[in-house]
Amino acid sequence: MVKKLPKFRLARTAAVAMGIALAATSFAEASESGILAARAQRSFSNGKFAKGYGQLERALLASRKESDLFSEGRVLINMARIRTISLDLNLADSLLTVVRPEALDVSTLVQLVTAKAAIANARGDYQKANKNCESIVADSLKNAQETAQAAYYSECAIAQAGARQMDAANESLKMVGKRTDKKGGFYAFTAARIADISGNAEADSLYRIAEAKAIQANLPFTTATILYLRSQLKSTPKKEAEDLKLRCKNAFELIGLPNNAKRCSK
Repeated sequence: MVKKLPKFRLARTAAVAMGIALAATSFAEASESGILAARAQRSFSNGKFAKGYGQLERALLASRKESDLFSEGRVLINMARIRTISLDLNLADSLLTVVRPEALDVSTLVQLVTAKAAIANARGDYQKANKNCESIVADSLKNAQETAQAAYYSECAIAQAGARQMDAANESLKMVGKRTDKKGGFYAFTAARIADISGNAEADSLYRIAEAKAIQANLPFTTATILYLRSQLKSTPKKEAEDLKLRCKNAFELIGLPNNAKRCSK
């Protein structure tokens, strides 16, 4: 029996740009779970997150009917990632506890570790996130897909910065740049997060670069998230911070993410 999760509304967001790329990049469409998971991927790509999440719930049921632990694990990781971006962190955590690591391939195992690190980072528990990152064997990481590696290094860079391991954080950032477009928004956002967490005065200017790229790419979730993060910087004037929080709140309400909107109101 699958535990019924609370319904939530999600409009077009920057799941991929934020490193929440779907874990299943090549579900086999021969099975029912594979067909449903592939449909969910298409729904997410089209910005239909509520529909996609419902398809993932159905894919989870199908994978259990098929007794396919590999497909089940990938579906659960995807569901947890969506719950993470909507700040339903306890639900995201509970989904990952069901995943059986021994049933996963190298890329999906890396994605599992990344998903766990993302939850810990979202809670500000950088030490725990860093421990998750350190659980991956270097040789295994090299054999993972580049998209999985990029997301892993991004989350780990943030965790390492929070754990005050700046040399490691900067090295992880370099690895992000090698596996993605160094001039792209994903790299810019990761660099901004590292600067913010480490107290670097360049954080705001880096966030502005990432914000501009997010707006250009039409990624409202990323843009709203950056508005919130900029509002929390000590260097941001009070009046400007209030304006950023209002814009952030309005954006998340329109996107359909009440938890994120509530956070902007604080």
